[in-house]
Amino acid sequence: MQGNQNRISELFNIKYPIIQAGMIWHSGWRLASAVSNCGGLGLIGSASMYPDILRENIQKCKKATDKPFGVNVALLYPNLDEIIQIILEENVEIVFTSAGNPKLYTEILQKENIKVAHVVSSTKFAVKCEDAGVDAIVAEGFEAGGHNGRDETTTLCLIPNVKKHVSKPLIAAGGIALGSQMMAAMILGADGVQIGSRFAATTEASAHDNWKNKITELNEGDTHLTLKELAPVRLVKNKFFNELEEIYNLGRNKEALNATLGRARAKLGMFEGDMEDGELEIGQVSALIDEILPVETVFNNLLKEFNDCKIPSV
Repeated sequence: MQGNQNRISELFNIKYPIIQAGMIWHSGWRLASAVSNCGGLGLIGSASMYPDILRENIQKCKKATDKPFGVNVALLYPNLDEIIQIILEENVEIVFTSAGNPKLYTEILQKENIKVAHVVSSTKFAVKCEDAGVDAIVAEGFEAGGHNGRDETTTLCLIPNVKKHVSKPLIAAGGIALGSQMMAAMILGADGVQIGSRFAATTEASAHDNWKNKITELNEGDTHLTLKELAPVRLVKNKFFNELEEIYNLGRNKEALNATLGRARAKLGMFEGDMEDGELEIGQVSALIDEILPVETVFNNLLKEFNDCKIPSV
């Protein structure tokens, strides 16, 4: 990949169609600006920020990069109107929405010339995104970390099916940490990729070092998609995960699940570094991540791996 323009790079005015996911407790201004400075699109993850902290991160990101960056807005979290107002006041040019109705803020944002992408986990919701008028669609397979789809559709199956049914620029997400995986996603029909887990284990990510080190130790089978009754999420199997499993064994009590989740477990794990009692969200591709690297090194590796790909003949 030599920085050639395609639909995603043209839409967001970036050199390479590589988007860093707006992950809670990871995606502050340092990570977002580093990715943008490398030619991708960095996203600030607003879901783990109070509104004033989000404003501070946006302002610091502007000082750290003169390249485009955006904000990810998870629509299942509170303070949405206040968050959107800050985005408008700070003249953010790109917003990725997720975990909710794409119609909710798309028109409001686009009236201010903000480009809007929405994250989905199924073809049905991708079609709804197109109907809502979003500028781009992120189709995320169930390999991904964090909040996820209930249908457990893999990226390999999801991308070509979404491509078949929508015409908007398409970004593949879920299970992508190598340049070869990026190539595969684009062969399947994606115009670009969104990468989370690989950027979680970088020096610029705002997560705790305990958690970054843990990511590099994970093997196949160490994560599991759970909590479908509430909001599906892929978690590392630890003491906290086992507590959730015990609640399931006692009869899938939603109140008990909510009570357990309501103890700021995600912050405790990924931001404060408690590897046993904290909630640890990461994708299956973590099994391929074996070291913490600077964003620039990750980016260069992605590009080299992509360019080194040779499509086998049959």
